[in-house]
Amino acid sequence: MASLTFDGSVLSNPLQEFLMCEGLQAGDPASYQLCKTIYEWHPYGLKMAQKPLRIAMSDSREITVSAAPGDAVRDAFIAEWEALDVDGHIMNVGTLARVYGIASCVYGAPGVDTNKPIEPTDLPGLKIYFNDLDPLNTSGSLVLNQDPNSPDFQKHAAIAVAGKPYHRSRSVTVMNEKPIYISYTSSGFGFVGRSVYQRALYPLKSFIRTMITDDMVVTKAGVIVAKMKPAGSIVNNLMQKAAGLKRALLQEAQTNNVLSISIEESIETLDMTNIEMALTTPRKNILENIAAADDMPARMLTEETLAEGFGEGSEDAKKEALYIDRIRMWLRPLYEFFEPIVMYRAWSLAFFATMQAQFPDIYGDVSYEEAFTAWRNSFKATWPSTLKEPESEKSKSDKVKLDSITGLLAALMPSMDPENKAILIGWAADNFNDLRSLFTSPLELDLEALEAYVPPEPGAGGEPPEKKG
Repeated sequence: MASLTFDGSVLSNPLQEFLMCEGLQAGDPASYQLCKTIYEWHPYGLKMAQKPLRIAMSDSREITVSAAPGDAVRDAFIAEWEALDVDGHIMNVGTLARVYGIASCVYGAPGVDTNKPIEPTDLPGLKIYFNDLDPLNTSGSLVLNQDPNSPDFQKHAAIAVAGKPYHRSRSVTVMNEKPIYISYTSSGFGFVGRSVYQRALYPLKSFIRTMITDDMVVTKAGVIVAKMKPAGSIVNNLMQKAAGLKRALLQEAQTNNVLSISIEESIETLDMTNIEMALTTPRKNILENIAAADDMPARMLTEETLAEGFGEGSEDAKKEALYIDRIRMWLRPLYEFFEPIVMYRAWSLAFFATMQAQFPDIYGDVSYEEAFTAWRNSFKATWPSTLKEPESEKSKSDKVKLDSITGLLAALMPSMDPENKAILIGWAADNFNDLRSLFTSPLELDLEALEAYVPPEPGAGGEPPEKKG
């Protein structure tokens, strides 16, 4: 077992105990405690588990509810989503699933039995809570059936937390990778997915050794080697004191000091000229091996021009964008679990009453159930493109769109009646407002006034009337 010495006492810590021991070899399983130790203490434990999620969730989803007038319905959903800190729970559950191979989230309310479903219409009046659970919290309930003839073969069902069951509608479970038949995952306490550390244990251990080498280099980098002329065979007390005085002066010498030595003597530092190549190349290879163990782009660990990579459209950037898109698809069950809960709390009966008061012509004769169903069916949440265009390319693209819009206006306007002209101009204004790289201020038109507007009759001879003045 690895240990360290502090004030003469031999101590050990979890990272040394698990990663520096000689018994840990390539192909060893990653236990629950080992995964926890790596996540808590290894320099790349947090980044390996959470970095892809942070990138994937760095841009907010674009929410639209096309069946609702204005933005009130959409804004109410976003406000409730943020109030419940849903993104935080999704991040936490996704991280736990990557650390251990499986994780769950449950929701409940004080005074409500965990084994009973909660009526969706009751959600606005309840003080609900969400709990993010790792495999130790749910151990025994997520082992997964290994009977290939069973309907629930390798499928997770309802979970129990410390022996307390939760109704299936009140929990969601995600796994990192699919389970393999009769392949027990010790970190997940079942035949479930695998930790991102599973295949990376050995290079994670090797990286710790590079840190020890760094510490050794830093410790020795300031060592001064003084090549001093040895004393004769008879060394008297005076010669010893002179040599000691010279060493003391050498140790205290600073800029602007002058130190005198004989021509046979020299003062140097330790020669570490060739250590850079011996250290940086293995470290780079180790990080690439760690990334390859989870099929992760290496630049997410090394941080090499990652921010520019997504904007330049290179092949590496495209691969990274595809990886992030896969992470977003993997998170979809979590979003689908939270969305109905947020909808019922945000679009409550009280909120519907305000919509009726604000839009009586639309919702005056519509029931709450009809309105809610229309909003839910038209709800759409889309991720923005991971591979972002540079601003210069975006401006060129918007310029092409603008030319197409103006060309269509010029072709259709002369032969259209006032009502369709107003509709066409309104469509053009909506598209103008989407060209943010060209127009910073929105174009707002009164379409009813535009439809009722009658241009002045031209004067005699087909010429417009003269201005008075």
